[in-house]
Amino acid sequence: MPNPVLTSVTIAVIVFGGGLIGLFLHKWLNSDHLSKETQDVVRLATGMLSVVASLVLGLMVATVKTSFDNTETAVRTYAASLILLDETLRDYGDSALPARRLLRDYVTMLTDDVWHNPNPSPYLTERREAGLMLEHVRETIRALKPVDEGQQWLMSQALQLSVSIMRERWLLIDRAGPTVRPQFIAMLVIWIFAIFVSFGLNAPRNRVVVVALAAGAIALASAIHLILELDRPFDGGLRISERPMQIALAHMLPPGK
Repeated sequence: MPNPVLTSVTIAVIVFGGGLIGLFLHKWLNSDHLSKETQDVVRLATGMLSVVASLVLGLMVATVKTSFDNTETAVRTYAASLILLDETLRDYGDSALPARRLLRDYVTMLTDDVWHNPNPSPYLTERREAGLMLEHVRETIRALKPVDEGQQWLMSQALQLSVSIMRERWLLIDRAGPTVRPQFIAMLVIWIFAIFVSFGLNAPRNRVVVVALAAGAIALASAIHLILELDRPFDGGLRISERPMQIALAHMLPPGK
């Protein structure tokens, strides 16, 4: 996954360079290439390319925003399921304390792995031990020996919740990959580069034009940076909050109990 800052800066330089190339081409082209008829055709082609680029850019923003929101909702649902499982085990009684301790240890490890420890991956990743610990929670619940119908029902509910939590965990991991392919961004940059070349080709050579081209390049790079940040839900400045997991921990057993 490309670094959002480095990628956006590179794109800004490339696009701005396209505008400068257009300015220098304007000086070297002969009058036939700069006739009114030629400029009208260039403007028409540029307008069509601008519409297509705008549509693609808008679709990319909508795609990553939807994916980010869905992942955030999934994290909240996951935290709520963990709280519900802990409450079910609490209602079961003291014999479910080992399972509750394991569950809290799992949530603590998950929070540390995803939000606190430096992680080379921008997606939901955790140590293999965390997944094994969650499986151990289920096995500990299965080992419970209910003494009445109430505990039997609670045990059944806890097992169903544990299976549901494991399913939600894998769905979070599987769906956390990138939604925007680098090829799309590369094609979009090529289109914008061509557009800026045409801008420079039809513009006079002065400081105002250079500043305008630079501002346009920075604006485009900012949009690409936003797309890349939203495509990294567990990393960067727009990362999903850890608050749902902190709330889940607050509802569980304190350490050592």
